[in-house]
Amino acid sequence: MKRRPVSPWAIFFSCIVTALLFAACSTQKNTSATRRWHAFNARYNTYFNGSQAFIEGSLEKENGHKDNFTEQLPLYPAGTKTGKDIGKQNFDRAIEKAEKAIKRHSIKKRPEWTKSRRKTPKDIEWLGRREYNPFIWKAWLLLGKSQFQKGEFEEAAATFSYMGRLYATQPAIYGISRAWLAKSYAELGWIYDAEDVITKMKRDSMDYRAVKDWDYAYCDYYLKSGQRKQAITYLKKVIKHEKRKKQRARQWYLLGQLLAQEGDKAAAYKSFSKVIKLSPPYELSFNARIAQTEVIGTGNAKKMVGRLKRMAASDNNKDYLDQVYYAIGNIHLMNRDTLKAIAAYEEGYKKATRSGIEKGVLLLTLGNIYWERQQYSDARRCYGEAIGLLDKERPDYQQLSDRSVVLDKLVPHTETIHLQDSLQYLASCPEQERNAAIDRQIELLKKKEKEERDAELDKQAEEMQRQQASTGNRQTNNRQQATNTQPTTDKSGVWYFYNPTTVSQGKAAFERLWGKRENIDNWRRSNQTVVKFDNPEEANNGEQEETEENGSETSEKQDKGQKDKEEKEADDESQDPHKREYYLAQIPFTEEQKQQSDDLLKPALLEAGIIIKDEMDNIPASCKHLERLLQNWPDFERNDETCYHLFLAYSRQGKDTKAANMVETLKKNHPESPYTKLLSNPHYLEDSRWGEHIEDSIYAATYEAFKADNSQRVKANVTISDERFEQGENRAKFLFIGALTMLKEGDSQTCVKMMTEVVEKHPTSEVAEMAGMIVKGVKEGKALQTGGFDLGDVWSRRSSSAKADSTAADTLSLELNTAHVVMLAFKTDSVNSNQMLYELAKYNFTNFLVRNFDINVSGEEGITRMTVSGFRSWEEATEYRKQLSKEFAPLQKPSSGVRLFVVSEQNLSLLGTSFSFAEYDDFYKKNMEPLAMPEEKLLTEPEEVTTQPKEEEEDDNEEDDDNDDWDGTEESNGDDQEVFDFEEDFYR
Repeated sequence: MKRRPVSPWAIFFSCIVTALLFAACSTQKNTSATRRWHAFNARYNTYFNGSQAFIEGSLEKENGHKDNFTEQLPLYPAGTKTGKDIGKQNFDRAIEKAEKAIKRHSIKKRPEWTKSRRKTPKDIEWLGRREYNPFIWKAWLLLGKSQFQKGEFEEAAATFSYMGRLYATQPAIYGISRAWLAKSYAELGWIYDAEDVITKMKRDSMDYRAVKDWDYAYCDYYLKSGQRKQAITYLKKVIKHEKRKKQRARQWYLLGQLLAQEGDKAAAYKSFSKVIKLSPPYELSFNARIAQTEVIGTGNAKKMVGRLKRMAASDNNKDYLDQVYYAIGNIHLMNRDTLKAIAAYEEGYKKATRSGIEKGVLLLTLGNIYWERQQYSDARRCYGEAIGLLDKERPDYQQLSDRSVVLDKLVPHTETIHLQDSLQYLASCPEQERNAAIDRQIELLKKKEKEERDAELDKQAEEMQRQQASTGNRQTNNRQQATNTQPTTDKSGVWYFYNPTTVSQGKAAFERLWGKRENIDNWRRSNQTVVKFDNPEEANNGEQEETEENGSETSEKQDKGQKDKEEKEADDESQDPHKREYYLAQIPFTEEQKQQSDDLLKPALLEAGIIIKDEMDNIPASCKHLERLLQNWPDFERNDETCYHLFLAYSRQGKDTKAANMVETLKKNHPESPYTKLLSNPHYLEDSRWGEHIEDSIYAATYEAFKADNSQRVKANVTISDERFEQGENRAKFLFIGALTMLKEGDSQTCVKMMTEVVEKHPTSEVAEMAGMIVKGVKEGKALQTGGFDLGDVWSRRSSSAKADSTAADTLSLELNTAHVVMLAFKTDSVNSNQMLYELAKYNFTNFLVRNFDINVSGEEGITRMTVSGFRSWEEATEYRKQLSKEFAPLQKPSSGVRLFVVSEQNLSLLGTSFSFAEYDDFYKKNMEPLAMPEEKLLTEPEEVTTQPKEEEEDDNEEDDDNDDWDGTEESNGDDQEVFDFEEDFYR
């Protein structure tokens, strides 16, 4: 059948209709039809997909976030370290869809208006809008909320700030955007910015449709700013607005926490009861019950402890026992029963099955109690484990870290003191009392080992039960067959020695029955000399033949072997902590052993006293250790140090008489001690208070005198440093300047001597390297040149010597069309570099909008370099330098000492190394400065010129899930103003 040809007129009209349809869909036209068309497509294509991704991400965050119930809960989990990344993939998709909806369907063009038509206030507002798609505001809101939930609060704040400007004429949308802006600022910790938004919003009339969002915003702001009373007021409103059950339970829990902090325990108890009634996830319900026990009155303490113990007995709470016993300990602590509190905390520590924040808080609390009771070994144990379980951002984490470091230094000394005191006491006890004390220690050891074995067995049994449950009933028959055919397999059908759990269970059971045994043959026999034979007759024959042949020789060997065995058993008993001999071997019975014990005690007492005084600020405890040392061992070789630290301790306590006695003791018993010289100094009190400032001012005067060639003043001040500030911070600099002064006067021998002292006694000082180079040169036979020189001429320094046959023009590049930098160089510490950096960044940002200049700061050889990069040629860098020298305020001060250099990146690496700044300046003035500059302004051009392509119709098949097809059949009803709905947001 022959097809009829298509009429050219049909093709023509089809093209016209298609063109009209595309024209109607363009965002460059603003009619009722285009507005409705773009609103419809934005809503049911890109926005719909984005909103679904946002809902999925919010649910993922809600279900996946684990709250830290030991601290105040946040209103929004997105602000926590663990909650911010949950649901990230879904929020990224929501952001992508929101941006695409805005890009495709935003209508900025103003609608056409008949000039003869009179404008009403509504018309004026309508024509003053900056966005005419009636639905696109929800895409903006979705974009900001997704950024917020993703934890990108700065980006969210920028989105909501722009949204507020975009919809400034529409009160409802404006109010919602400002509420979210305030929340973003609050989550960032920008309290003053959030307060500014709130204050301005209070002055304006708030649309009723934005009230709910503002209740959330007020609540979050007051929580972040620590205003609990106001936060409680708005949190109650938030709970009424909240529709999600789990979130409402969290908010009731948060309300209970706030009320408890305010002291309203009855209301807090009721709030926690509300949590339980909502039947939230078990962990939240469990923590609410725990929190109830903490807010109940002291009169009901016994009742609450009983309730908590019943909770501890429940199998449902076996993973939360640390929290249960922590709550019991808190009740005892509230009733001032510290011993019971410690026992409860220790029980919770032993029974903890999780290594999380809850266990860390328990250990921290227990460690604080031990710290206050001066049980430093136990405190160290608790702090050492807690520091790895708690978040570094906790407000008390720094104190925990500092205490842990101090205890690491102190505890070895306190344990030495405790051990040696105990051993010496046991040495002086009657034998019966000593043996009883040893037996008690052995019983404690056995009890501890039994508890550890039982705990290990329970753990292994639970693991085995878990494995068996996971295997399932369907493998029962297979396991039975495997058992019948292969006795060495366990219930799971795996060979015994391939199952580590079963092996460990067997080992534990063996040790519980037989104890620890060496892995040898005939381990049951007490006499290991008996040889095992597979054939009993063979064994009998062998023994009989050997006996007949060896006779008396065998008998002698057996006697010797028996003796050796007894000696070995005695040695073994002295190494076994389950035997008395183990402890008796450590007790110092003889005078020599007691002297060895004292030699361990004396330094331990001194070091412990110093640490407790200096790093723990516990003066009475420090004096107790130091006074004991001085009283019991007056001949200790380090007692001069003991007297000095006792002097400091007494001075801090205001005990001037005792402090003076320590000075007299030092003068009498240790006249040559450096501590005696220090305390005998008439300027000691003045130097101890203001010595640092006095030394700094004397050094500054010495440096100025050195530059002014006032040698007498320099030598006089160096002498003051010798007498008063031998251990001062500027001691090396005094010696260095003094050495240069002696060299200037021709005394090179004294100069080398003082330089050597700098190198040996102050190797880490700023001048040690330079002094070392001088000393090394003298040792190599080089002669020092006397006479004047300028120490402050840093501009003439370079780190490597130039070759004798080279010139600056031969080495430095003259290339102009290459990347250049502009360098601001100044003597280190002569200018506030941070302020200079801020001023320079501000100048670049405000004066060069189309260019992006990078600033880098570095320092070397006493010169700080601040380089501005991003110039494509010498002409651009020179133009920037000229403009900067005229307009940059810090350069207008002649006293600033800042020098400007234009340097190519090729020459930059040579500056300060092969060539000094002075040499480069001469090179630049000779070769570069005379060159002519172009007349046009180069810095007003952007680095990359891009051409904005004309808006083209996007392919309908660009994405599978975004189909923007629309038949365009809706008719325009004129310039009507669409009424949009405010649906309840899924997440406020």
